[in-house]
Amino acid sequence: MIPISDDNPVGHPPFITWAIIAGCVAGYVWQASAPNAVQQDQILRLGFVPASLFAPGSYVPVAGALSPFTTLITALFLHGGLLHLGGNMLYLWIFGNNVEDAMGHIRFVVFYLVCGAAASLAQGLIQIDSLVPVLGASGAISGVLAAYVLIYPRARVTVIVPLGILLYPMKISAFYVVGFWFLLQLISAALSSRVDPGVAWWAHVGGFGAGLLLTPLLSQFPLFGRLHRGPWE
Repeated sequence: MIPISDDNPVGHPPFITWAIIAGCVAGYVWQASAPNAVQQDQILRLGFVPASLFAPGSYVPVAGALSPFTTLITALFLHGGLLHLGGNMLYLWIFGNNVEDAMGHIRFVVFYLVCGAAASLAQGLIQIDSLVPVLGASGAISGVLAAYVLIYPRARVTVIVPLGILLYPMKISAFYVVGFWFLLQLISAALSSRVDPGVAWWAHVGGFGAGLLLTPLLSQFPLFGRLHRGPWE
């Protein structure tokens, strides 16, 4: 089930969402334009390495590496590939504008960065001695999804459902779309290896949890029901 749009207009231009997308795209172009060896160095310097914070005795930083707290932010603008970037930006494009509208520009910046940092910390707590950098906007966007489903559970989201060789479009309440997505993250996280998880599934779970906690504090809109349809439709 792949979301492609929603029926949820905004009252103000989502400048911050656009800026984050531009920053992530620029970060990826910067990464991809460098030689492979330089790309690896960039990731080690700017990605969040769990051991750098939780097991510093086993971590030897590369030259020019930033502090682990700084990399909690810089890692949000790095991605492991074009598919990783494209999927994240698609979700941010669809859901970020409405959450920004509900919070306002400044609060949305704080929300996005805190959710992203919380996501990386959650993954780091699962792999405290890992030397593999955590990177990508997925954790922050997980927080955005949590905010969206709290504020707009009745919004209709157009998704593409693969049926064999056919791609069938349909409209479903955000309650179901985000709920199904989060269930997949929980299952994937529970089944992932702590030694080599591949995808940072616990970062998705951590970012979503942070979003659930922060949204009631930062949203300027009432929760649960901005649109007229019921979440069960």
